[in-house]
This record gives sequence, C-alpha cells and structure tokens, in this order.
Amino acid sequence: MLALTRKKGQSIVINDYIEVTIIDINKDNVKLAVKAPKKIPIYRKELYLEIQKSNQEAANTNKNIISQLKNLTPPKSGNV
Repeated sequence: MLALTRKKGQSIVINDYIEVTIIDINKDNVKLAVKAPKKIPIYRKELYLEIQKSNQEAANTNKNIISQLKNLTPPKSGNV
C-alpha cells in the first residue's frame, strides 16, 4: 500500500488515465474526485464487497441448480 500526503486541490495519477483529486477536507472527512474513463467502474469499497458477495451467492446457487438438473432422469421414450 502506498500512503501519500496531499493537500486540498492536489491530485495523484494512476496508470496515466485515472486522476484522484482532494477537493475538500473537514474534521473527519476527505472529499475525493475521481476522473477516469467511463469503461472503468468505480465503487466505494463497502458497495464493492456487497457486489462480490452477491455474485458469489449467485454463482453458488447456479452450481446447485446445475447439479440438480444433471441428476434428473430423462423421460423414457416409447418405440414408434
């Protein structure tokens, strides 16, 4: 992890095309502005973790459904 000291109005640049700027500093809060291409998703960490959890639960559910479907016996076909 890289720890930096920045003042209001100062920025850091990540990978040539993501810019993070300090736009306000209060007693317990720092307000950041993130400038990045629209194709790059940006999430607050707590929301990102919820998305990951939801995706994992969905993947597990899909595995269970697929497993149940594989165990189904196909109906017997009569001779025509």
